Parts: sequence; C-alpha cells; structure tokens
Amino acid sequence: MTDTPWLGDACSLVDAYRAGERTPIEELDLTLEAIETSELNAISFLDVEAARKAAAAADVDSAFGGVPIGVKELDSVKGWPATEACVALKGRVADHDSTWVTRMREAGAVLFGMTTASEFGGVNLTRTNLNGATRNPWNQERTPGGSSGGAASAVAGGLCTIGSGGDGGGSIRIPAGFCGLLGLKATYGRIPTGPNVTVAMMTAVLGPLARSVRDCARWFDICNGFDLHDPYSLQRVEGWERDLGTHDLRGRRVARVPDLGVAEVHPEVSGIVADAGEWLAKEAGLEVVDVDIHLPELSFEWALSGLPSIMRELGDSYPDCADVLTPEIKLGLALVKDLYSLETRMRVEENRQEMNEAMARVFEQVDFVIASTNPDIAFAAEGPLPYEFNGKPVGPGNNGALTIPSNIYGNPAISIPVGTSRGLPVGLQVLGPHFGEQLLLDLALVVERERPWPLVAPGAPL
Repeated sequence: MTDTPWLGDACSLVDAYRAGERTPIEELDLTLEAIETSELNAISFLDVEAARKAAAAADVDSAFGGVPIGVKELDSVKGWPATEACVALKGRVADHDSTWVTRMREAGAVLFGMTTASEFGGVNLTRTNLNGATRNPWNQERTPGGSSGGAASAVAGGLCTIGSGGDGGGSIRIPAGFCGLLGLKATYGRIPTGPNVTVAMMTAVLGPLARSVRDCARWFDICNGFDLHDPYSLQRVEGWERDLGTHDLRGRRVARVPDLGVAEVHPEVSGIVADAGEWLAKEAGLEVVDVDIHLPELSFEWALSGLPSIMRELGDSYPDCADVLTPEIKLGLALVKDLYSLETRMRVEENRQEMNEAMARVFEQVDFVIASTNPDIAFAAEGPLPYEFNGKPVGPGNNGALTIPSNIYGNPAISIPVGTSRGLPVGLQVLGPHFGEQLLLDLALVVERERPWPLVAPGAPL
C-alpha cells in the first residue's frame, strides 16, 4: 500500500476502488495523515468520526463512492462551523446541508472537513484572522488565491482529489489558475445554492476545483439541476461526463484577448496565454476573429454590491467586531456606510447593465473569448493585493478584473492550465455564452489530451 493519498484524479480513484486496488477507508486514513503533516494550512475543520462512517459505508459503484472531498469553508454542512471564515462568527454552527452536499453524499462521497476560504469570500487571497494564511503548494511563499484557496491548495497539494468551490467574482477560476487546476464557473443557477437562498448580488455559483476534465464533468452530473429551495436554479442537464468530446467545435468563432480590454496583464503571462490560445484555436478548428473588446472595470461596483450581505451576516456584532475583521473587509464596510446611498445603488445597477450589454455585444460576434485567468502569477500568501503591474500603478480591482465580467453577466467561463511563468502556473480562461459549459469542457479536453498538465504540484503531497 502506498503512503500518500491518491495523486490521480477522483474518477481514477473510484476505478481503483472497483478494481480492489484501494479501499475508501485506506484512502481516508492517508488523507487524514497527509492533512496532519501538511504545511499548506488548507483545512480549517475535520469531522473524522463522520468521515470514517461514510468511508466504511461507501458504495464504490456510486459516482463518487468513497472519494474524500473537502467542503469550502463558506458552504453549509449541518453541525459543521458556519463562520464565513470570520473571527466575529466563530462558534456559529450550520443548521442544514447545502443542496449540493446532499446530492454528493447520495453519490457516495466522503465529506471529511472544510477547506479554508477568504473572509466572506470577499478577496482573492486566502488569509484570515481566523485561520491565518493558506499556502500555494507550488511555492509556499505564494497564495493559492481566493476565495476557494483552501480547496485549490488541498487538491493541487495532494491532500484530496477534488474540492468544492464557489465563484462570485472569480473564486473558482482565480485559485485554479494560481494552482494549475481546472476550474469551471458555470452559468448562473446551474448548481443550486439553496437552501436559504439570498438574492443579494446574484453572481455566485458553485462548482469544483478539479484535477481533470472528467472529474469536473462528473461533479456537474451529480450536482446540477433545479431545486425547489433555489427558485433561480436551472433545469437539470444530463450527460456531462458521457458526452465529453462529442460536441462539434469546428468553425466556431473565437476572439483572443488576454487582457479583455479591462486589465493590466504581465507581458510574460499574456504571451503564454496568447500562444496557448492560438494553438487551441487551431487544434479545435476554431475560426479566429478580431473583436474590439473593451469591458468596463466594475470591481468597485461588484464589491459594493456584496458588502450589505456581509453587514447582514455580522448583524448586531458590527461595528464592535471591526477590529477582528481582515483589512479588506474592514475597509469595505467602513466605506459602505458612507457610500451606499440610493444614488450609489442606482449607479451600481446602471454599471451592471453596462457590463451586461458589453458582454452581449461580444457574444453577438463570437462563440468564445480566450483570455488570461489572472493578471499575473500568484502573489504573496499573506498579501497585500498587488497594486502595481508592469511598473504601472493599478487598483486592487485589477486582480479580479478578468473574472468579474462573467459573474455579473452570468455566463460560463473556465480556467485551464497551460504552462508556467517563473515557476508558477498560468491559467488560460475561456469565456462562453450562457448554457455553453459542455463546449468549454470539450475545449479543456483538447488541452488535457494534447498538452496534459501536472495533476498535483511538483513535490506534492507536502
């Protein structure tokens, strides 16, 4: 028996169970041992007793039978912490399971604990006063990104084969790009976010941080589909894994715009994305077209839209709890009290409408847009967010400028590993039209087959 957790993908782990090469109990024990010795700080909570019971009872003929899966800290599992990664909410416990959690359990998954996240999912690095800094397994001095940074760190770091994420402004794609993983942000509503859905920004979607395309497809097979507790969820779609590689991509139009006309991108990263995009277009038989894309930069409006929901979560504890909040959330909440007027709210809605129209004009001309996932490689684990790119001063919004547009518009976008720069992963992002996730997975499959990426970071597990 090996002394490390499974370093392949989740689907091959299930295959190994079925072939008698491994058992769910053995895999869980190896996972727990690896977590105990890991320096990544990717796990914030463990439920060993429940995990052992699930592993012992796992039906390996189920889709994810016996696969250890980490749940993002901002999600809901009954009886587990519901802190939003915030010291002010320490001790709060969830009173229900999220819909996807219920569905994944029914598919045989072993939910062993929670992966770290940024406070309230509000920033794209995973460093909180509650848990400290989570580290990128490619280089522990760097961040895995956020807000699903713990999931990305655990999966790329060899602790578990797959983990749950959420993407309200890039929080699946950004960590996927920083850690060399596959990250699909689906059409809004594809995976239900209930129970207890809040309308709020209507930008956040659920999905996995995955090592392979088929793992991602299998996840969507299990978790997608309408749920009564989420009135905004979409009708179920079948055949995600079954239909991989069967969709006709040839002749579809693609624009290659690494900076989306909205971000300052490091030249080396831009070059890697441009070259990989050119190769992918040729390999998939896409028609490259020139489109003048200049999207509005709405990071401020995006942040302002989400801050009232954070105020709601904190309730009467705010403002007394301000000193225990992370700097970014503390500053944001201080500003929102002064800025969140009716006039400002109208401005936010007008700007969101502007983004929606800009994105619609793009997809009137093309089927896909190839861009960078992140403006640069991963920055320092403790922060701060970079305020300079290519020697030019930029605001903190530059870090999410490439991903936020698809959250506001609600269309799917995927981050695919396409190489490294200065020893750290670079993600190529493909934006697609609403309901086009399966086409994006097929494009990712082209890359995976012809230019396979490392399933874990060099040297993992750590």
